[in-house]
Amino acid sequence: MSVTRIIAVRHGETAWNVDTRIQGQLDIGLNAQGQWQAERVGAALAGESIDRIYSSDLQRAQSTAQAIARHARNITAREVALHQGLRERGFGSFEGETWADIAQKWPDQSMRWKQRDPHFAPPGGETPTELLARVSATVNDIAARHAGEHIVLVAHGGVMDMLYRLATRQELHAPRTWHLGNAAINRLLWTPESLTLVGWGDVRHLDGAALDESNL
Repeated sequence: MSVTRIIAVRHGETAWNVDTRIQGQLDIGLNAQGQWQAERVGAALAGESIDRIYSSDLQRAQSTAQAIARHARNITAREVALHQGLRERGFGSFEGETWADIAQKWPDQSMRWKQRDPHFAPPGGETPTELLARVSATVNDIAARHAGEHIVLVAHGGVMDMLYRLATRQELHAPRTWHLGNAAINRLLWTPESLTLVGWGDVRHLDGAALDESNL
């Protein structure tokens, strides 16, 4: 049975990560720390035989993916393929707001978000149920094209969260106990039957300098 090896990487840090401001699908670039992190994760993966790199089309993910591609040994991995299915969860009216702003402006909605209600979406946004379906369809589509190969997916904290839940069969409302750090290296195996966790939250290449997402 052909297995697709997957390295999943969250984008490097942005100024909005530092400010705990919700980015969602707004196109925010990396800050200086995020650019450094992108180069570090690229160097950390330089010895891997990567066949293809896919990225969300948002620039914070693209920039991280391009840093990985610059270090790639295989020619096929030096051009990043963009896929909108790897975008962050759409947060609608929450986008651009800090966590504190959301709690003050929309306390009831903030509570449903923090309680991980699988069917809650901010106005104009996605529910966790919708995000899970999108991420599942996207990883199945991409991985099936590369059976027997080694690929990189560069995306966002919400996407990483769904990949972990898919691989470990965690319920959407289950509290998150796993790390979603900027530029962390996460490893999975895909077959048509399942997604399996191999390793998660490796930030040794960053010497611990990676923020985590506490609300997704």
